[in-house]
Amino acid sequence: MSVGMAAPRAPYACDPDRSRGRLVAEPPSRTRSPFRRDCDRVIHSTAFRRLKHKTQVFVFHEGDHYRTRLTHSLEVAQIARALARQLGVDEDLTETLALAHDLGHPPFGHAGERALDECLRDDGGFDHNAQALRVVTSLEHRYPEFGGLNLTWESLEGIVKHNGPLTERNGAPAGRYLESGIPIGIADYNKGHDLELWSYASLEAQIAAFADDIAYDAHDIDDGLRAGLFAVDDLKEMPLTAEIIAEIDRHYPGLDEVRRGAELVRELISHFISAVFNEASRRLAAAQPQSAHDVRHHNTPLIAFPSEVAEQEAAIKAFLFRRMYRHKRVMLVMGEAEEVVRNLFERYQQSPEDLPAEWIEGSVQETGSARNRRIGNFIAGMTDRFALIEHQRLFDSTPDLR
Repeated sequence: MSVGMAAPRAPYACDPDRSRGRLVAEPPSRTRSPFRRDCDRVIHSTAFRRLKHKTQVFVFHEGDHYRTRLTHSLEVAQIARALARQLGVDEDLTETLALAHDLGHPPFGHAGERALDECLRDDGGFDHNAQALRVVTSLEHRYPEFGGLNLTWESLEGIVKHNGPLTERNGAPAGRYLESGIPIGIADYNKGHDLELWSYASLEAQIAAFADDIAYDAHDIDDGLRAGLFAVDDLKEMPLTAEIIAEIDRHYPGLDEVRRGAELVRELISHFISAVFNEASRRLAAAQPQSAHDVRHHNTPLIAFPSEVAEQEAAIKAFLFRRMYRHKRVMLVMGEAEEVVRNLFERYQQSPEDLPAEWIEGSVQETGSARNRRIGNFIAGMTDRFALIEHQRLFDSTPDLR
């Protein structure tokens, strides 16, 4: 089958008509499947709108053409839907998970996450996946009958487990949580609504995870080129990008740097999508899953890069780490951003009356971890811009973050 063609619905796809349902029962929609309804709820959520002013690497006023969490999420959704269509799984569920995967990120990207994790070190720490779960299960206040968005079990599972199982079958932490333990927000929620943390997530969730990696790599290259942190020819140090650049130069001799970089990004995305599709097709043919249950209980993930492409992707991440994420200019801004988050957290701890009215209610009676978590939830929901505005309101001096 051509990679560009839509596959017929596969037996291993999540079937919206057989969803495990919502924690709070609701009458079905007459016009939308449960997964389409989930996707629409994510799009209309306050947390999703805030992604417009949350950055990944650069702060919001760095320029109008750099990615924000919102544009990144839309690009992830486009890549994820393309793969879902080719593999015959549910596009609506895949899109839901692609659009929801960054809902728990605080302001200032990974710098903000590091700072909040440090501030909440004695209170269970901060994990953006756990925070995304909090957002969609309690922090959104849009419906009269429940907190959160009341998403289907499949959407909640995908938000939590898109990167793989969190525990062993006996409940012991596994994978990336082996040393730190399961994030408190996920562990607490799972006690009352079992998301089967020991199993793999659906193919739809696995696809969303790889779409995230593809979008990150390609678009961080694009942003790094725009920012002048490196040039197109600097990417020749990696065999894959060197080969793509050579092919571009053969077809378009004398092409200007902007178009040259854009063509590199486009070809890189196509290369990775094709690689994931081919490897997933091979694994699915070998495993022969006949249901979404079979996918979850398979002993390995069924969406992956081939080994040689995994090495190519790791090389790109290593390049970006050295040339972009650890660039002196970026490190300076991110260090100042971490300080902004720490300052805000300490101020709200000492003076909870400085919180907005809707967040003050209850905080006066709370002490210790409960109050700290409330403060963490408030800061995590901030945009970069609002965090700076709050810092200017509460402190005499605020860094420019430029």
